[in-house]
Amino acid sequence: MKLSEIIDASTQFVDVRTPEEFAAGHIAGALNIPLSDISRRKNEIKGLGSNVVVCYCRSGSRSGLAVSQLQREGYGMIYNGGSLEAVRSLLAKKGIH
Repeated sequence: MKLSEIIDASTQFVDVRTPEEFAAGHIAGALNIPLSDISRRKNEIKGLGSNVVVCYCRSGSRSGLAVSQLQREGYGMIYNGGSLEAVRSLLAKKGIH
């Protein structure tokens, strides 16, 4: 399934960049949990395992690692959105801001 088919206005976004990167710009409503903290702070992600969750970062590398880590822990419905710019572009195409 393509990411464009599952993202909607209720999607939970998790920005796995540093707090400094997050402060410089992020998706509105996104939760900032740096990759190094993802396992320890996963309980902060609303709907983890039952709702669509999309992780993103600067290039897609850290978000891919976060998704893999959470999937290994048994969570589903979690996806790598790639970069902040890619997610912004996808949301704009879908008319979600």
